[in-house]
Amino acid sequence: MHAFTIYNTAETLDQEKHMSEDEMLRGCKANEEHAQKFLFEKYSGIMTGVCMRYADSYEEAQDIVQDGFIKFFKKIGMFSGKGSLEGWLRRIMVNTALDHLRSAKNERFKVDIDNVSYKLKEDESINSELNTEDLLKLVQALPTGYRTVFNMYVIEGYTHREIGEELNISENTSKSQFSRARGILRKKLEQLN
Repeated sequence: MHAFTIYNTAETLDQEKHMSEDEMLRGCKANEEHAQKFLFEKYSGIMTGVCMRYADSYEEAQDIVQDGFIKFFKKIGMFSGKGSLEGWLRRIMVNTALDHLRSAKNERFKVDIDNVSYKLKEDESINSELNTEDLLKLVQALPTGYRTVFNMYVIEGYTHREIGEELNISENTSKSQFSRARGILRKKLEQLN
């Protein structure tokens, strides 16, 4: 991937403003800087939002976004065109965020589940009680392990089995961390009311 450069010509700027997704994709596959720049500018804000759900800070999210785009541009030739480009990019960002969390080499995902005395109730949903912006702020304040499981389960749609496989934890640990995250969020919500 080339560094993104500022283009001074009016023609290049006009091309970038009117580039279709197909043109952008073809340009990225051909390693064209203007197409990469256009794609980055189009999706970097959205992907920063995705990564903020996993990161401890904006700066950390930016690092994940940067790494995610590098992976994306290296793998762009593998994109078959089936499904949405944004969805494929989002998956790369989530996987990059998970890789980042795994590389932190601490015990953030280890939870003693022997002392968990509560069960998940399928009919309970904390996210229906909050608007998106408020929920994001509350979720970002969760401990990293809880936040990661909550995001993967509620927002990304992973099952607890899949979360366990991705994070190298048991399915029960995933359920426990989700339940604890939800409990913390409920308490915070009650404090807001």
